[in-house]
Amino acid sequence: MAEVRIVGAEHLDGLELRTQGLVEQGLPELCARGLPPYLGQGWARVLAALAQSLVAGGAEIPDHVILGTGVRVRLIREGDLLLPVPPDGEPTGEWRRELVLALFC
Repeated sequence: MAEVRIVGAEHLDGLELRTQGLVEQGLPELCARGLPPYLGQGWARVLAALAQSLVAGGAEIPDHVILGTGVRVRLIREGDLLLPVPPDGEPTGEWRRELVLALFC
């Protein structure tokens, strides 16, 4: 796999993390916005796992990815980006925390 980096910036509504390097492989970059700072490291790992899964899957962009031991992450397209989002009806903030706990704790 070619190099993919996770970069971040602080904004008024929270952290924004995104990948750099997927576009060179013909894939959209991943982006997570509005993250609380305490989830920054965990979500950098989430984006890295998602990027690895996307690269392994080739050029077709799935509507969801299964990570770890069956954790489903839905992906939606926003312009040139892919955003990881919770299952329909699940609150985003709680889901983001629970996802990190399910994958890495």
